[in-house]
Amino acid sequence: MSAPKPPEPRRLYQQIADQIKELIAKGSFQVGERLPAERELALQLGVSRPSLREGLIALDFQGIVEIRGGSGVYVCPQTEPRAAKATPELGESPRELMQARSALESAVMILACAHGTPAQLKQLRNIVNQMRAETERNRMPLELDRSFHITLAQMGGNSVIARIIAELFDERHSPISAKLSSRYENPRTWKTALKEHEAILRALEARDPIAAQAAMLSHLRASELRWVGD
Repeated sequence: MSAPKPPEPRRLYQQIADQIKELIAKGSFQVGERLPAERELALQLGVSRPSLREGLIALDFQGIVEIRGGSGVYVCPQTEPRAAKATPELGESPRELMQARSALESAVMILACAHGTPAQLKQLRNIVNQMRAETERNRMPLELDRSFHITLAQMGGNSVIARIIAELFDERHSPISAKLSSRYENPRTWKTALKEHEAILRALEARDPIAAQAAMLSHLRASELRWVGD
């Protein structure tokens, strides 16, 4: 009989959410009360502001707090003792997810410049053209974005790396990532992202690995800032 697997380590956003729930349970924050400003609360808990945001998103997902854009974060009425329950796992940390993508996808740019075929470059150009058409209609072309990044990964010629990049991208559909996307992504942010994709494509078409790597790092860092802030 095989030994049982050790429990998964709790993610930082779960730990932060649990800390805030404990403060709510102890009466430090009352129902209807606005939580302290982000900077103040992050200092109080000893965490970074991006990590705090993820913890607050996890609490919002559970209905413990309500995040009101431009107003703050408020404690919701509790119809059951949810504050006593540990925060569930809602997916990978969006911030760590983007950091992992940056490390992998920037490396892939070197391989893509060396091994990408004219047919693959043409496919990328078609994807970008479709993305532009969608953004001009004020639509958010998430599936085309996925096609762009997966095609790039395949251009590198390493199937293992391509599979991992696809898995990281698809983590966007986890509960915590989807919640963040619904709050911070909009047609305006996608128009900005389109320009970043065009810069990546131009560098690839020029077969310039340094420029391609820099363009990818710039794009994913900008995506992280749009998504989870700094």
